[in-house]
Amino acid sequence: MRKFRQIHSVLPEGDLFNSLLESGRKLNIYLGIDPTAPRIHLGHAVPLRLLQQFVERGDNVTLLFGDFTALIGDTSDKDGERPVLTSAEIDQNLADYTNQASKIIDTSKVKIVKNSEWLSKLGFAEIITLCQNFSVGDFVSRELIKKRLAEGKRVGLHETLYPVMQGYDSYKLKTDIQIGGLDQTFNMLAGRKLISEIENRESAVICTGYLPGTDGRKMSKSWGNAIWLSDDPNEMYGKIMSITDDLIIPYFELATKVSDQEFEDIKKELSGGVNPMSMKIHLAKTIVEEIHGKDGAVSASKWFEDTFQKKEPTYSRKQVTKAYDNISMFVSLIEGSMASAKRMIKAGAVEVNGVRVDNQNLVLEEDDKVKIGKRKFYKVSFE
Repeated sequence: MRKFRQIHSVLPEGDLFNSLLESGRKLNIYLGIDPTAPRIHLGHAVPLRLLQQFVERGDNVTLLFGDFTALIGDTSDKDGERPVLTSAEIDQNLADYTNQASKIIDTSKVKIVKNSEWLSKLGFAEIITLCQNFSVGDFVSRELIKKRLAEGKRVGLHETLYPVMQGYDSYKLKTDIQIGGLDQTFNMLAGRKLISEIENRESAVICTGYLPGTDGRKMSKSWGNAIWLSDDPNEMYGKIMSITDDLIIPYFELATKVSDQEFEDIKKELSGGVNPMSMKIHLAKTIVEEIHGKDGAVSASKWFEDTFQKKEPTYSRKQVTKAYDNISMFVSLIEGSMASAKRMIKAGAVEVNGVRVDNQNLVLEEDDKVKIGKRKFYKVSFE
């Protein structure tokens, strides 16, 4: 198996990982994603790309959607408790996950499961037995948990169960190798511990690197810095062009399929003084083509050039009923929720015919030009 740029570290250190790869048998590999938002972002594509390599190797690959773990929510990278989601909200979030994941991984060759299939059936006695394999000290020693406790912030008792639940996923799937981001290391090691204690068997954990979001922090569902796999080509292209120059290399490294040789050449060109803008354009075209195809990349490149370089944006005609002639209603149709629409209008991120909107109830007319955020341009048309 070739070296992967996505791999940050493998646990345990030593020969176990290579011995598993060279065992000659089909390995059980899995990656889990919690549906705490309705979309999957480019950061998830990092472990998904790695998972695809195991598909191509012929291993038994499982993509797990954590519909039950999402009821608690992992706080590994959070400075507070996650908001509690209902089962209905989680199901709604999950609706398009397989389709989005298929942009990165061949889902026809992957087993897709939900962990409610087994976690919802565990009895209290079984949960107590599982918890006996762990200590509260292990949990509270984690950096962000310690920080929250030191600041007097609440740490919910239910949060201590999250690693146990994820660990049980790994045990239930008879995992040989679990893949996840660095923030998942503690949770993945919980799975390794259960497999060792219950089955007296060794398993390995692969930690993938972080893909920074558009603001330089780790890409997150909840921080407003995500590039979503469901973003249209123009939106995706524009977001990539908005990143700072220091993120070009991490994005090529983790978010593209360029060859190792091309990646090394790109690093040399940037260190040799090539214009970062030209390399960022190359990055945007590469990622959009990988997600949306060549035609999507070509059209997005032209759109960006016309809109932001020539200052000649193209307004796509948006046909709506008269029920959406209110600006808040119109924006909510584009953004997916009325709360988002009102927040954007309040923040001054919506313009009509070149004028910033401050009236949430502004009535739109035929052919009005509406700009939403930095990259969405629509011309109103009523049915």
